[in-house]
Amino acid sequence: MSRDKESRPSGGARVRHGGNASAASKAGQQGAKGGPRRQHKASARDTALHVLTEVEQEGAYSNLLLNSALQKSGLAGPEAGLATELVYGTISRKNTIDYYLDQFVAKGVAKLQPWVRNLLRLSFYQIYYLDRIPPHAAVNEAVNIAKRRGHQGISGMVNGVLRNVLRRKEELKLPEDLPSARRIALEHSHPEWLVARWVDQYGEETAEAICRANNESPPVSVRVNQTRISRDQLMQQLEEQGLKVAASKVSPDGIIVLSGGNMALTAWYEDGLLSIQDESSMLVAEAVKPEAGMKVLDCCAAPGGKTCHMAEIMNGSGKVFANDIHPHKVKLIADQASRLHLGNVQALAGDAMELDKRYAPESFDRILLDAPCSGLGVIRRKPDLKWAKTPEDIAEITSIQRDLLDRVSPLLKPGGVLVYSTCTIEPRENEEMVRQFLDRHPDFEPAPGMAEWRRLVPESGSDNRENGMTPEAIGLQILPQHYHSDGFYIARLTKRAKLK
Repeated sequence: MSRDKESRPSGGARVRHGGNASAASKAGQQGAKGGPRRQHKASARDTALHVLTEVEQEGAYSNLLLNSALQKSGLAGPEAGLATELVYGTISRKNTIDYYLDQFVAKGVAKLQPWVRNLLRLSFYQIYYLDRIPPHAAVNEAVNIAKRRGHQGISGMVNGVLRNVLRRKEELKLPEDLPSARRIALEHSHPEWLVARWVDQYGEETAEAICRANNESPPVSVRVNQTRISRDQLMQQLEEQGLKVAASKVSPDGIIVLSGGNMALTAWYEDGLLSIQDESSMLVAEAVKPEAGMKVLDCCAAPGGKTCHMAEIMNGSGKVFANDIHPHKVKLIADQASRLHLGNVQALAGDAMELDKRYAPESFDRILLDAPCSGLGVIRRKPDLKWAKTPEDIAEITSIQRDLLDRVSPLLKPGGVLVYSTCTIEPRENEEMVRQFLDRHPDFEPAPGMAEWRRLVPESGSDNRENGMTPEAIGLQILPQHYHSDGFYIARLTKRAKLK
């Protein structure tokens, strides 16, 4: 579970290939605030520009800021869809867009004011990556926004740059002699350091497949609350209401919603028949395998998806103690349990590092540590994450993961099961972390394999770097291209029973 808890200098710029050069030279220097000169009802492009600029300047989370901006703008339907596409698409393709735009802006896009830079980026994204938007409409809208927010020099520069992009669009190709990490980074728009890391860890072919998958739109998947309704029954209801759905091949509790809108706004959600959750994430509760009457600890539980899934599997019996460090997030867990009609969840606030002070050793039959992580498996859902992360972040988070494992593991009963999971694909946080834990704790060992996971085991002869659930692997490493779901790691460990 990720615990993710960019501003460039402004200056002058001019058009390199034609356009109004004298006006463009002033474009980055004036209209610094970029505020609208008159009241104007926000369009999809206005809204996207606001979000992109705030993400870059303030480090705001794109998903949270976009949701807020859409509510304030009143956009709905296709316009809201366009704003969403422009935000996520532009962020996803940012360094490739900048690579091409630098060929048209003499001093480079980094010298432009943030709002001007992001206006060019979102406009280039429409021209180069989207087929359904007429290119000239994208240019005209960008020029109109530039006129409202800036001055004639800025609008002239924007007009010149984008019309040159239109004229030379077919010429925009990457050089053929680029080193592999550089080529993948530009072709699929990822930081080069991260691509080089994945090439070293997984090989060039798999690294490129990871990057390609990260730029795909994530599917909508829901988890059935099987204490209330079966998967087949819910799928039938969804189809009767005109939704197109398919059973998940990853989780027996999952349904893929191929068309049907926002599932959180449906009566099925409100009535507690389903929860919105990625397919990979659904495997975690399956790995914990809690049984009726058990005492289960979820160490870092918010927002409560895995907590409630475990409670559902226990069919209301026993107790799941759901801990999170943030009190406001603890309320989210309690609200989810209430919505799902689950009476066997107890949500509590506290630092997971201090759980050994709250509970006696060997208190729990099952422990889930869904650890804070780099989140590199969920880039398709949070595209700004790949630009914000650094190698230092990974080094820092691994020390937290190690300490958490050491602090919570004594709370497990002999013969019990500890599940360690992350939504990253970084081996240092996953397989290497678990192996080091086992070296430090000889009273723990890998738990017997999950028979149900045979559906996920690759065929014999598969590349070990491509598929994590091989005979020598401790846990299951799902990469984002495997099942079109999030990248995820899950390891199942058991504490040896004491000899009598």
